[in-house]
Amino acid sequence: MARDNLSDILVFLAVARERSFTRAAVKLGMTQSALSHTIRALEARLGVRLLTRTTRSVSPTEAGERLLQNVAPRLEEIDAEIAAVSELGDRPAGTVRITATDHVIDNVLWPRLAAVLPQYPDIHLEISSEYRMVDVAAERYDIGVRWGDQVEKDMIAVRLTPDTQTMIVGAPEYFAHRPVPASIDDLMKHECIRLRLAGGGVYAWEMLDRGAAVDVRVRGRYTFNGVYQMLNAALSGCGLAYMTEDVAVPHLRAGRLVSVMADFCPKFPGLHAYYPSRRHASRALAVVLDAIRHKG
Repeated sequence: MARDNLSDILVFLAVARERSFTRAAVKLGMTQSALSHTIRALEARLGVRLLTRTTRSVSPTEAGERLLQNVAPRLEEIDAEIAAVSELGDRPAGTVRITATDHVIDNVLWPRLAAVLPQYPDIHLEISSEYRMVDVAAERYDIGVRWGDQVEKDMIAVRLTPDTQTMIVGAPEYFAHRPVPASIDDLMKHECIRLRLAGGGVYAWEMLDRGAAVDVRVRGRYTFNGVYQMLNAALSGCGLAYMTEDVAVPHLRAGRLVSVMADFCPKFPGLHAYYPSRRHASRALAVVLDAIRHKG
């Protein structure tokens, strides 16, 4: 009975964290029907309802929330101890899960990891591309990547890049019949390519106005939820895009984009990998962090 409960509680925790049977089923590699059956069986054995289900959402009941808050940390401790035991082997081993945006994965993380990980055949890597602010502890990631000022104080942070310049860019053909903006008021008259955030809102461009930080809610017909799509729209002459220089520079050098309003664009405080301070730093995690850290 105890073993059945433990296995089924792991399924419950996945649903409670994801707030979705669909997402939990994908993460666990189960069918939704099997997952629902498991939850119902667990509730029947415990004699209490753990989840409140509606047509639109899933949320823990009071009993489910107690299970989530009290049992999940203990299971994490067990995972940490198992990882510590595996460290007694001859080679670093285990799975390291990372969450970051697609551009960071393609241009920062993967080139560095691809050069190192073939030397460690027992290290497995799982990387998820996401534009939302991920709670790595709650969602059981080993590493998240954010700009330095976005890392929470209780996390351990490892710098991945120097501070990064932002830019406003557009294609030469976009400016063929439009004036170059010289102020924020000018910018508001332009077609701007916007970024839809995972939470549903639209990103406000972080700019400087006479040295003071301001958030500018630009206007535009085109909105995307990824930097590559914004870049392609700018290259197509559809409007102005706000991005970091590492994305824009190859196209600036080739003449496909031009930069405007440079004095209004701040630097971001570098990308950082972060992970919970209470999490056991396994040898596999140490190898990955050493591979991706900024060496400059």
